[in-house]
Amino acid sequence: MNPRIQESIQQSINAKQAILNDADFMARIQQAADMIIESLRQGGKIHFCGNGGSAADAQHLAAELSGRFYYDRPPLNADALHCNTSYLTAVGNDYGYDLIFSRLIKGSGKKGDVIVGISTSGNSKNVINAYETCQVMGIKIISLTGETGGKMKEHSDLLLNVPSHDTPRIQESHIMIGHIICELVEAAMFPKNDQ
Repeated sequence: MNPRIQESIQQSINAKQAILNDADFMARIQQAADMIIESLRQGGKIHFCGNGGSAADAQHLAAELSGRFYYDRPPLNADALHCNTSYLTAVGNDYGYDLIFSRLIKGSGKKGDVIVGISTSGNSKNVINAYETCQVMGIKIISLTGETGGKMKEHSDLLLNVPSHDTPRIQESHIMIGHIICELVEAAMFPKNDQ
């Protein structure tokens, strides 16, 4: 057997075990869910954004909320900011890629919404520009990053910085954290009798 397979699995476990052993981090996951629940209950929208693999995670998590997670229930108001390719290519071409998220959040966001930015480095310029727009508009900011939090750290209302510098391990933890948040949100918004 290739030893790299076991090493990769163990490294993924180690990153998640570090989160499990960090009571403050676990509390921040609950805080993120609570921020989203509060926004949705007040008629807010949850905006997700990221680049590359983080864009895929953003789209995945938005779909968990707007579609369904564990059970059938009404849709929740959530979307990923990069899904309209005509918009993305037009604004990227006409204004620059760094403005793709900030320009869309100006048009689709409102006070009381939440944005969830995902970046392993925490330094994605287009996400940071969106955050600056959100701060002016009164939109709460949750960041999923790697260990340092990067430049996104200083703009975040809540930082979920995975204790790793390894991009794949960070991304694996991001989707785990995102799934936990989606589960908590769904259960709070649509409680079942057997919970």
